[in-house]
Amino acid sequence: MTNRTAAELVARSNRLGSDPKVTNFAGGNTSAKGTDTDPVTGEPVELIWIKGSGGDLGTLAPSGLAVLRVDRFRALQHVYPGVEREDEMVGAFDYCLHGTSGATPSIDTSMHALVDAQHVDHLHPDSGIAIATATDGEALTKKIFGSKVLWVPWRRPGFQLGLDIAVLQKQNPDAIGCILGGHGITAWGETSTTCEANSRWIIDTAQAYIDAKGSKTPFGAAVAENTALPQHERRAKAAALVATIRGIASQDKPMVGHFTDDPRVLEFLGSANAAKLAALGTSCPDHFLRTKVKPMLLDLPAGASVAASIERLKTLHEAYRVDYTAYYDKHAASDSPAMRGADPAIVLVPGVGMFSYGATKQAARVAGEFYLNAINVMRGAEALSTYCPISDAEKFRIEYWALEEAKLQRIPKPKSHQGRIALVTGAASGIGKAIATRLAADGACVVVADLDLEKAQAAAAELGSVDVAIGVAVDVSDADAVKAAVDATLMAFGGLDLVVNNAGLSIAHSLLETTETEWDLLHNVMSKGSFLVSRAAASALIEQGMGGDIVYISSKNSIFAGPDNIAYSAAKADQSHQVRLLAAELGGYGIRVNGINPDGVVRGSGIFASGWGANRAKTYGVSEENLGQFYADRTILKREVIPENVADAVWVLTGPALSRTTGVHIPVDSGVAAAFLR
Repeated sequence: MTNRTAAELVARSNRLGSDPKVTNFAGGNTSAKGTDTDPVTGEPVELIWIKGSGGDLGTLAPSGLAVLRVDRFRALQHVYPGVEREDEMVGAFDYCLHGTSGATPSIDTSMHALVDAQHVDHLHPDSGIAIATATDGEALTKKIFGSKVLWVPWRRPGFQLGLDIAVLQKQNPDAIGCILGGHGITAWGETSTTCEANSRWIIDTAQAYIDAKGSKTPFGAAVAENTALPQHERRAKAAALVATIRGIASQDKPMVGHFTDDPRVLEFLGSANAAKLAALGTSCPDHFLRTKVKPMLLDLPAGASVAASIERLKTLHEAYRVDYTAYYDKHAASDSPAMRGADPAIVLVPGVGMFSYGATKQAARVAGEFYLNAINVMRGAEALSTYCPISDAEKFRIEYWALEEAKLQRIPKPKSHQGRIALVTGAASGIGKAIATRLAADGACVVVADLDLEKAQAAAAELGSVDVAIGVAVDVSDADAVKAAVDATLMAFGGLDLVVNNAGLSIAHSLLETTETEWDLLHNVMSKGSFLVSRAAASALIEQGMGGDIVYISSKNSIFAGPDNIAYSAAKADQSHQVRLLAAELGGYGIRVNGINPDGVVRGSGIFASGWGANRAKTYGVSEENLGQFYADRTILKREVIPENVADAVWVLTGPALSRTTGVHIPVDSGVAAAFLR
């Protein structure tokens, strides 16, 4: 029974959670009651399985369920101290758990356990919240659903809300669910199939009513000057604004970004009532916990210049911070958690789209999805009535709730590079790929840039989803291609923090054998290429105002005068001096520029595999298969250098340990005395 009940619940949860019209990421929860054998008494015991705190319905697995005894949970009613002290009840949930495994019980457990039904769904569908946030939501609920769906006035999630719903359900035995004012819906049933059907019926019935009875212009008339720009124009403007906006969203702490120009967003921003509705903020707790209580809206027409838009955004940001601080000061109590930051999480630009921010790319993307949900909610509420979210006082009670703060404190400590956005050139193989892999493993968002797009995308896919890494094509010797790669980075992750100039190739000949074409090729890729990448990246880094790192993968050969290697070594020496020059020039912006001088990286190296290895082996009079050992034997440490060793050096240089270091070159060569820096 246990396995079947849990499996049935997980399957239902996954179906509901994967349907965007039903609920959003990590929103809502589901439960099922059933019996199991108590391992202590050997007697049957009634249990409730419920999605644990912070889990996502669409990806829920059995391990994400909390399991509690129904009899013990319902007995909590006898010790309930009242709504003013209802938060104390959460600590008692642990004493109702069945066994020691399972997820942390959700604050909504009361709603599920106290309702007299075997299966319960609590969801956040846009159509349901539209009714829940309408000024006359109670009357609309009766008009749309009759006696089948009940109205529950806004109450913060908790034990009292569970008691309220349980009482209403008992008084209305024919009801299948309820609309939770300002919040969402809850449905129930005696079987999992019935419960899911009831949830979907409420959602579909609400949407059908909105479609049939609602205004066709819920946001007011379209405003011509805020009409969406043509796609290529709005994407270009977004790329020109994104560094500024990322800096705005990250004044208090670094954020990763996401951009969308979804037609529904553009329609909203192009309407007469956009500013008024945006100022009202969101209502559903799952929405504003991720989007802040309200967005920042650029109040210039779509055709405003980039320069004018940037100037106005910065002014609006100052006002936003003052407004948010006033909101905090007005509602904070002596025991409230400290303010978590006054920057916007959602920035709206008419004619262009929406920029959303979070601690990770996934969090940023989800924040944008939630604000799109909020737009859908406002559309439905305004179509039928007037959108009326919960008050700022109630929003604050949720946003700075001690229980919400405790949930945030349970989040694992971020990795060293979480929130950092890296662009690595020549990263489809060898040293570049090792660097990209290391940075992604330590929390960075990574753009794998390479001359070969297919290989770049394949290497990025190995690192994870598009929330972790993407692949782009770039010829670093082409200024337009470099700008496109930097723009792609900005648009993919909302900004840029870390650049690794790794792209390179090797041609090794003596002075007399080196052709002008070979000289130009090596200098175009490494000398000019590094210059172009650094220049394009620095522009974004400076505009963000968040500092950053530029790392050059130079070479031992930038110091050591080896035989028959004039063009390659000279290009590397050029890169080496660029480090010093840029460290001096960019330091005032908090941008650190450092270099790494590897040597003898044979294994996994794309350069060595393309003929350089055979050439060097011939020069030194050894077989190509023994070249790595040859390089190791001539070093002080007698240890071979591999790509991961270079990646480690990048990690150290760009991590928190060397935050006061710039203009330095780190040898990664196992000790070559002739290449010691002087």
